Amino acid sequence: MQPIYLDYNATTPIAKEVADEMRPYLYDFFGNPSSSHTYGRACKKAVEKGRKQLAALLNCEASELIFTSGGTESNNYALKGYAFANRSKGNHIITSTIEHPAVSEVCKYLETEGFEVTYLPVDNTGRVQLSDLEAAIRPETILISVMYANNEVGTLQPITEISELAKKHGIAVHTDCAQAVGKVPVDIQELGVDLLTVAGHKFYGPKGIGALYIAKGIKLQKLMHGADHENNLRAGTENVLEIVGLGRAAKLAKANLQVSFVHDKSLVNRMKQALSVLDDIQFNGNTDFCLPNTLSVSFKNIVANTLLSNLPQVAASAGAACHTDSISVSATLAAMNLDQSYAMGTIRFSVGKYSTEDEIDQAAKAIIEAVQKLRE
Repeated sequence: MQPIYLDYNATTPIAKEVADEMRPYLYDFFGNPSSSHTYGRACKKAVEKGRKQLAALLNCEASELIFTSGGTESNNYALKGYAFANRSKGNHIITSTIEHPAVSEVCKYLETEGFEVTYLPVDNTGRVQLSDLEAAIRPETILISVMYANNEVGTLQPITEISELAKKHGIAVHTDCAQAVGKVPVDIQELGVDLLTVAGHKFYGPKGIGALYIAKGIKLQKLMHGADHENNLRAGTENVLEIVGLGRAAKLAKANLQVSFVHDKSLVNRMKQALSVLDDIQFNGNTDFCLPNTLSVSFKNIVANTLLSNLPQVAASAGAACHTDSISVSATLAAMNLDQSYAMGTIRFSVGKYSTEDEIDQAAKAIIEAVQKLRE
């Protein structure tokens, strides 16, 4: 029997509607979208349709989106591209201590290239404070990069307010929205950002496809050099098959956003209520500003990997890793100053469109039994 899948923040299955839309582009429509003949034009049309579908979800112009290989490439292009293209304006970048490695590792690289990076702290719910951001801004600050939704604890950041503050100082803003798109409204006009990252496999699209929103007037130094694909911003023949899938996933997300939100939130609340019978546990993240589908739970004095190994019937992610002589806690949990006795036993459960109440009940029962057994 397959384990109950509660790891939707890691990746989502491809929706049937998405797979059905993609299938003809495996066989029938195989042309190069840069070709001027019938085969090429058919694929070019499909690429632009996907771009428009994603633009409709994000509330931006299709011309402001370029397709990439995923969230990691989009983040790399946003940070490196902006930093190197605008180096003459300054060399200071601000980010947070809870970013995905696709941002934090890029920042570390940029530090080796002469850039200075300030890593903002977060409160104990994982949220950046605007006062800390304002205090970190310098005359040479050129870019702020803060994720919209944290992948581990689900906390949402005040991106609109960050953008408003940044604009007063003439600073560009990038946000990694890989975890937010499809789960909560992501409206670029409301967020006010200049650069925004999308990853297709986080909202029922295929892996290996993503997008980067680049506001008009924003200049980036190229990462990929070659022909003039994607408005001469990202060289390489477009991945037509997966762009079609990304577009269809975006259309689905736009149509089902409210229903999905209610469904996911109700299952998370059900799980939270069920697990609350246990002593010495705590739930992490911000209760007011959070993803609807994410539940980070810390079990005191239990090692997360040990608990998961005792839960073969549940697929979830650990927030701490056990090594030979130590336990390493994730950067997010460390930044939130979670007590070590709780942090080492943190597990992230994330639900999605195919999760059911029966699965939640079964999973909660198994988790409670495993925790009680380990504590004995």
